[in-house]
Amino acid sequence: MPDRLRADARRNYARILAVAGEEVAAHGPNASLERIARVAGVGSATVRRHFPTRRALLEAVAKDQIEALGVRAGELLGEADSREALLTWLGEVVAYCVATGGLAAALAYDAEAVHDSACAADLMRAADPLVRRAARDGVVAQDVTVADLLTLIVGITTATERHPDPAAQAERLFRLAVAGVSPLTGQPGSVQPSAS
Repeated sequence: MPDRLRADARRNYARILAVAGEEVAAHGPNASLERIARVAGVGSATVRRHFPTRRALLEAVAKDQIEALGVRAGELLGEADSREALLTWLGEVVAYCVATGGLAAALAYDAEAVHDSACAADLMRAADPLVRRAARDGVVAQDVTVADLLTLIVGITTATERHPDPAAQAERLFRLAVAGVSPLTGQPGSVQPSAS
């Protein structure tokens, strides 16, 4: 009987996760846990047993995307232009956050527990070599961290989620952040916006 319970629990987990992915994509990070339970055909207590917090659910939903972004960071390390490699990766993180409402929430830091996000920790590990190489090459300020950049992205995507065209607005704000608000360009150590 215990083996059957474990198999049932695994099936419930997979069903909850699949439904949660659809609900978060459709309704954002505040998707109803009760609706997720109902559509998955389980009780709310079962959802909470597998995912004790909303953050745990959002991180599970974002897991595959986070892994893909980690792989992509590794691929971009092979690019000759460290600035373009970093900006390409950051642009892809922005696009993922806009396309999947829960990713920005999963990355967001809790004021009570800074850096307590598994998604953010995984992305920081993956992107750290990109940022360090760009800093070494003088195309990003020495004191910029991956955590700074992820916080900026979370802010941009959260602020634009209700915009009529969130993807275009998030991209615009990301490019503005990269360029800075000053018309001065070419400063040593500054990240310049790409022509694309």
